[in-house]
Amino acid sequence: MDIKSLREVALSVRALAMDAIQKANSGHPGMVLGAAELGAILYGEILSHDPSFPKWPNRDRFVLSAGHGSMFLYSLLHLSGYKDMSLDAIKSFRQIGSPAAGHPEYGYSGGIEMTTGPLGQGLSTAVGMAIAETMLAARFNTASRKIIDHHTYVLAGDGCFQEGVSAEASSLAGHLGLSKLIVFYDSNKITIDGSTDLSFSEDVGKRYEAYGWQVLKGSMYDFDEIAKLTSLAKAEKQKPSLIILSSIIGKGSPKKQNTADAHGAPLGMEEISAARKELGIPGQDGSLDFYVSPIATDFFKAKGEEWKKGREDWQKEFENWAKENPGLKKEWDSFNSQEFDLSSLPSFALGEKIATRAASNKALAAIAEKNLNLIGGSADLKGPNAVAIPNAGDYSFKTPGGRYIYFGVREFAMGAIANGLSLYGGLRAFCATFMVFSDYLRPSLRLSALMKQPVIYVLTHDSIYVGEDGPTHQPVEHLASLRAIPNVLVLRPADAEETAEAWAMAMERNDGPTVLALSRQNIEVFSKHDKNWKVNIRKGAYIAAELNPSSKIETVIIASGSEVGLAFEAATASGKAVRIVSMISRERFESLPENERNSIISPGARVIVCEAGVRQGWERWASPEDILSIDRFGESGPAAKVAEHLGFTKEALVKILSQGDK
Repeated sequence: MDIKSLREVALSVRALAMDAIQKANSGHPGMVLGAAELGAILYGEILSHDPSFPKWPNRDRFVLSAGHGSMFLYSLLHLSGYKDMSLDAIKSFRQIGSPAAGHPEYGYSGGIEMTTGPLGQGLSTAVGMAIAETMLAARFNTASRKIIDHHTYVLAGDGCFQEGVSAEASSLAGHLGLSKLIVFYDSNKITIDGSTDLSFSEDVGKRYEAYGWQVLKGSMYDFDEIAKLTSLAKAEKQKPSLIILSSIIGKGSPKKQNTADAHGAPLGMEEISAARKELGIPGQDGSLDFYVSPIATDFFKAKGEEWKKGREDWQKEFENWAKENPGLKKEWDSFNSQEFDLSSLPSFALGEKIATRAASNKALAAIAEKNLNLIGGSADLKGPNAVAIPNAGDYSFKTPGGRYIYFGVREFAMGAIANGLSLYGGLRAFCATFMVFSDYLRPSLRLSALMKQPVIYVLTHDSIYVGEDGPTHQPVEHLASLRAIPNVLVLRPADAEETAEAWAMAMERNDGPTVLALSRQNIEVFSKHDKNWKVNIRKGAYIAAELNPSSKIETVIIASGSEVGLAFEAATASGKAVRIVSMISRERFESLPENERNSIISPGARVIVCEAGVRQGWERWASPEDILSIDRFGESGPAAKVAEHLGFTKEALVKILSQGDK
């Protein structure tokens, strides 16, 4: 180990971070200055990666969970040779269009494995990556060749360990024995408000031992010790490892180190000059030099050749594996194609009454049988969510080839882990819970959308028709709130046939997450007026029925989910000429060109909306008096009686229909 060169790398990391943050007049220097030695040895000695081929499948993954310290990652990506992270990119830190965004953003540069910033989610998502590694290793490795065999590393700080999601995910990681997950804890005992003593006094190490982790301790500033601790972590075969490294936030800044002042603001030119003298960084006072040590440059140039050779050696191993295992190679290609066999969707009989959650299970089973990389699970609601996968096996330490994951009562971690499974590559992930508990996983769903990850969120029990469980379990505002998240596709199918197509739509999508909003109660399969509805449903809406048709469409009822059936009942009872539009996705429909929207919702027609949730968002299509909605919390009781109590009935919709009569 070339300690002299590693020291020069750490020096360069500190220099780049101080200058970039000062130039931007914004950023978080404290963690970068405090953990530079770890960065140097991590990128210089520990990680198996190749900056010239950032996405090679068997690379080690590194996640900066403490994403506010983004210059830690950017400086190391630049120094080690990731071409996207040029010096110009670093000089434009936190500016529009720069890959060096305020927090690491997935897709902006090679070497950024995920979007981090919301504390705790990086660590939690890395659990998903570690699970994926074991799953694919179990599926593709042979007795003679290992084509998937690497580690997942995380750098987390005090804030990450205070967030609840990291506790959820770490508990599961310990239970699953994810021994190739190694988390470094930058333990500087400082957050924005000041010392962690203000609010955080637990023994994190003992907590992680209780989770089933190996816990190791050392100094952030001893290269030999970090190397030894990492070796011990890699030698552990039954537990993930937490390596607690005592550090000094803002190390090298004479007036600000070990204080909250170093955490989240530029040091200032005067302090940068003082830090340069303290650390031995060349530079002219009053200028930003973006210093990189020539020794560090030469070190990484030599390392680049080593990394490239390591990746090329793996490629040769992979090619030999492929020749020896043509069947597995074909499966590998299928897993990594982002194309799915959707040829065997279930069919349903007209008039059949089945909950869309139950229809969803039939679709899931059919798709999973044809697509062996569809994996996922539920937050302790496998039965109620109806997400069992027949013959797929359960994932565990002893059975890593299983495809069903028992997440336990951990909704937020479940979503983050699903993101990790998706980000890893080769897998299509789903997760499931009651729709009302989407509140618990919303931050991970938001990251799915930001990172454009096609995670499928199966959210059942989608309305007040949950019934007896009462208002805590009856979602009313949730459809509106889910639709409000950019790049989330919310699909609320109206019957079993639509549900099967909804699953197909979710599987077809590769640029963001899909929410399947599914009913607890049985819904009747109805005959569709639009004979090409299976195609047109992908527009977000189609003509489900035209009752008592006349020469001119005067009234259109827009409904989603189970309320399409209610619209049928009310329109039939009214005797009016009514077009019923099943709107599975309001956002997709609203993104259509005007002429396509007009072909479904006739211009000039009176529009009535019916949905068992809050009115918000439907005002674009109907006046408030023409929207049958539920703008209050529910009640506990049998579903039909709850609906009657809330005034959400066929009679109420008929009354709205009749209000236009002269």
